[in-house]
Amino acid sequence: MTDRREVRATYGFFEDLDRQLSPERGLNGEPSTADFQTIELLRIVDRFAEQFDDLPELIPDRPDYRVLISSGVLVRALSVVGQLAPDGAIELVSIDIDLDWH
Repeated sequence: MTDRREVRATYGFFEDLDRQLSPERGLNGEPSTADFQTIELLRIVDRFAEQFDDLPELIPDRPDYRVLISSGVLVRALSVVGQLAPDGAIELVSIDIDLDWH
């Protein structure tokens, strides 16, 4: 069984999310921030919690920063940066979403 790390999203992560998605669903089916948090964020948290050490380093020789690049359920693709905190938890610090909707 794999150890599962604690994961928490930073204020900056949610600021990035709010800049990229609307509070309401778009007329063409674009997801809202609530849709994203309900469906995509849980998948992101699970990947960082269970596979942080297997994700690629964001900065060479800085294993405390990892990046997840993945397709999404609601969005075409996303990139999330996580940082290992001093207490051993993973902090999600930024997100970039490919807004070219399915």
